[in-house]
Amino acid sequence: MTQPDFTDTQPEGREAPFEIDVMLLLEGTYPYVSGGVSSWVHQIVSGFPHLRFHLVFLGSREEDYGKPRYQMPPNVVGLTHHYLFSDAVLPAAREERGDAATAELVENLHTLIRDGQDAASRAEVLRASLQAMQDKLDLHYFLHSHQSWGYLTAQYQLRCTDPSFVDYFWTVRTMHTPIWTLATLARELPRARIYHTVSTGYAGYLGAVLARLYNKPLVLSEHGIYTKERRIDLFSANWISDNTPVLERTAGEAGYFRQLWIRLFESLGRMCYDAADPVIALYETNRLRQIADGANPITTCCIANGINVPPFAATRALRPASPPLVMCLIGRVVPIKDIKTFIRAVRVASNRLPGLEGWIAGPEDEHPEYARECHDLAESLQLGDTLKFLGFQKLTELMPKIGLVVLSSISEALPLVMLEGYAGGVPSVTTDVGSCRQLIYGLGAEDEALGASGAVVGIADAQALGEACAELLGDTARWQAASAAGIARVERYYTQPMMFDNYRAVYDDALQRSAARDVGLSDEVGAVATWLRGEPPLDEPPLAVDSKADEKDLA
Repeated sequence: MTQPDFTDTQPEGREAPFEIDVMLLLEGTYPYVSGGVSSWVHQIVSGFPHLRFHLVFLGSREEDYGKPRYQMPPNVVGLTHHYLFSDAVLPAAREERGDAATAELVENLHTLIRDGQDAASRAEVLRASLQAMQDKLDLHYFLHSHQSWGYLTAQYQLRCTDPSFVDYFWTVRTMHTPIWTLATLARELPRARIYHTVSTGYAGYLGAVLARLYNKPLVLSEHGIYTKERRIDLFSANWISDNTPVLERTAGEAGYFRQLWIRLFESLGRMCYDAADPVIALYETNRLRQIADGANPITTCCIANGINVPPFAATRALRPASPPLVMCLIGRVVPIKDIKTFIRAVRVASNRLPGLEGWIAGPEDEHPEYARECHDLAESLQLGDTLKFLGFQKLTELMPKIGLVVLSSISEALPLVMLEGYAGGVPSVTTDVGSCRQLIYGLGAEDEALGASGAVVGIADAQALGEACAELLGDTARWQAASAAGIARVERYYTQPMMFDNYRAVYDDALQRSAARDVGLSDEVGAVATWLRGEPPLDEPPLAVDSKADEKDLA
């Protein structure tokens, strides 16, 4: 199937009504947090220099972030910051009674949220809430009115299973305030031809609001599944109270406030899925998860990450004849990467293979307490110089010095660092998360025939992880075969030009639909997603069946 022709959608000149072609909505990532998603954002913006990008960075509080980690490309024409939990966005307190009509509207909206399980109901919630927030149901009403207090206390008595009203009060205020501030932000942002969110959550909600307000296409590129990753974060978060007596708790069940946060993110996710077209995943398992979480199957598709292979390929000549006895974790020192399992695995591997070292190449400032715990663990295991914390490293300089890229994560999507390792001839050993198994053993007969480019072990199994690393580094012939398989796999399936070709189709389609809406024309839902899935166009008739030929064959 040939790529559709979208040649009539090139951006107009600077005198055009829209100065922004693509507005990227970024929650807790680029340009202030390094990592795979931020690297991907930088790739995309740099890869489409003819498009004008405006970035919207959503963070927690301004003091949680330092200087930008990336030099933004010249086609970034604007950067807006919004801090979701900053006191600066709150209105001054003043007494307000509220009115019966607004109180009835609040009750009706919550009933619709609880009972409405279809896209039409969710669209009505979004429409009605945006209209109400422009009227009497503003943030001041939510935070300070007598009517809001009455509704809050009634809901606590009716629904809350945690005994602490104080914790309930502050949880509800904290999690819902961004709904108002983002709706306000949406009306203040400059207009764009299309909107592109890199997650669901609060950024996805902002995307849904912008798409609704301005009738413009929304693209969603979901790397990890946001609701799944937030669920992992929330289960381990120590800032969420759980006041239920120990004997009344059910093993493995999240406390009430954790469930409240999870339900919020699930609801925001469904709103984003409803508004977005296409809904892009990195690999098939995540696409199916998006559908299970509420995405319309017609709008879903996969676009794998791709990397710029040549700079990493050039590092192969710098590698010594024998693989360096270094197992290297490249990533942020944060709980979701399960650095502690890697540290324990280094102890296991170094016991089996004398001279082996473990390196951790990544920033430690995102979660300082966890980083300290990792250093303490390394000291308690008496690893000494066997384990090195390197901080942020330039990967083209690092690759010739290491023998394995190791990921001990409890959640991943399609890790760029594995592909970069492959391009440099470095095999991987990972936990069985995300698409790591696909990247190591292949997807489909042709890919599988390339061979294994490393090994996969279970989550949080330091013994298995360490043994797998020691076995691969200790067997030169097997290591060389894995290296060759990784090189072949990344060069055949995961190159930057391949990814750019797919996103060019996505952007061209969205820009075409944006222009069509400006003159009152309607969309064909899921057209570009259908093409990316390799299926016939939605308006293409099925192939005719030659019944006489079939009868002859049967005869």
